[in-house]
Amino acid sequence: MTDGSGISVLVVDDQVLVRRGFRMVLEIEPDLEVVGEAGDGDEAVAEAHRLRPDVVLMDVRMPGTDGIEATRRLTGDPECPSRVVMLTTFDMDEYVYEALQAGASGFLLKDVQPELLVAGIRAVHAGESLLAPTVTRRMIESFLRQPPAVGRTAQQRLDTLTARERETLALLARGLTNAEIADELVVSETTVKTHVGRVLMKLHLRDRVQAVIFAYETGLAPEATR
Repeated sequence: MTDGSGISVLVVDDQVLVRRGFRMVLEIEPDLEVVGEAGDGDEAVAEAHRLRPDVVLMDVRMPGTDGIEATRRLTGDPECPSRVVMLTTFDMDEYVYEALQAGASGFLLKDVQPELLVAGIRAVHAGESLLAPTVTRRMIESFLRQPPAVGRTAQQRLDTLTARERETLALLARGLTNAEIADELVVSETTVKTHVGRVLMKLHLRDRVQAVIFAYETGLAPEATR
């Protein structure tokens, strides 16, 4: 981790040129520091534990241990503080849901514009989810093909939410930011943050991405019930 004044990043990709490209983009920014690189999943896990970066940029598909398994190991370790952002391409949508279940905080396309890459890392570090519209749309289409089956435990957790908290969860599932949710509900962003925090606490979820998954799995999201 950095000294608190910036965001430390570990870049993971099996291609050296890709790693160097991301490093060049990120190190231009005064608040971002690339503290290390890794070429496969096993090395990524080892380096993440050694360096304790704030954010790990993780390629999905790599030889040996892939990015999904590496992400599962990192997010399943309470001693690891890192948030993971998966790097993917348009033809790899089949990995999205599995990676989110593994604990990824979001996705970025490998050809993302530099300013969006930087903004995405900052957003994830701040606790926001990072789901590109194309990724969100394909998640919705996947759930539409597979109607949700709500288990008893999930339903009991859902029942602990107030009406406004359920509304907030449904808006989260649409990929809305706190500011956009505030506009929808006609409340302040501070109030939205409070609602989101209570939703995560009551449902025992780690972050907003897990909340999105829960909303679709339980059929709370409007798109999942059509």
